[in-house]
Amino acid sequence: MTMMPMKLRAASLAAASSLALSGCLLTPGAFTSELHIMKDGSFSYSYDGEIQMLALSKLSEMGKEETFEAECYDDDFEKRECTLAEVNEQRAEWDAGASAREAERKKKAEEMKAMLGGIDPSNPEAAQELAEKLERQRGWEDVTYLGDGLFDVDFRISGRMSHDFAFPMIEKMPMANMFVTVMLRDDNQLRVDAPGFAAQGGGNPMQGMMAGMAGLAQMSGESGKDIGKIAVPEGTFTIVTDGRILANNTDEGPQASAHGQSLVWEISPRTEQAPTALIAFD
Repeated sequence: MTMMPMKLRAASLAAASSLALSGCLLTPGAFTSELHIMKDGSFSYSYDGEIQMLALSKLSEMGKEETFEAECYDDDFEKRECTLAEVNEQRAEWDAGASAREAERKKKAEEMKAMLGGIDPSNPEAAQELAEKLERQRGWEDVTYLGDGLFDVDFRISGRMSHDFAFPMIEKMPMANMFVTVMLRDDNQLRVDAPGFAAQGGGNPMQGMMAGMAGLAQMSGESGKDIGKIAVPEGTFTIVTDGRILANNTDEGPQASAHGQSLVWEISPRTEQAPTALIAFD
């Protein structure tokens, strides 16, 4: 029973580090989002609410080097006091892995910095630096850091729908995952997908990562380690258009709107299918 705790701790730290580096993972929290797409080619998009960057949350701190602490358990997996021999055995194992742990820590730190466009997540000013960087980009009207990697943002942009669109796009962070995408098709059609607004199911690529975070939260709770707030999607996503709605997966279907028709999705941690719609402009 002397070796298992060390291996479990290493597995937990590896999982945390992997999640923190998983594509500079962004998740929505409480939010309201609207997309307007009209026949005349105009469009506007807004996102008002929370966005969390896990690379700046307490989750990423779980991957940092810890001090040695012997842990021993009985046959019922109840924690017990270690014998001197067990302490020495675990310390020897810990010391033997010091060089490898340090090399891996430096490697992950450089990878994280590269994914954040040169921002060092270990720097206490990193979050504020990112907020200021975002506010220099068009559309990011206001970005306020709330702690634990969580930002309160007001994003608004408008223009001509002459090209594909994706949100969020962050300068020098090509690995950021998308909440909403609009893809132009032939025959005056476009497809809207919102993979970031579903926490589970529906083929959503974020499903495994969200499940992994839940597992880490459980492990951290059992160990007494605080990983801080983990944001989950909670809000509404609305599409307004005067085009012809060919397909959608809302519960209620198209509703009459002052500007044509609207599609509304109520998003929660129980949302299984990511919002999607296909629209034609005849």
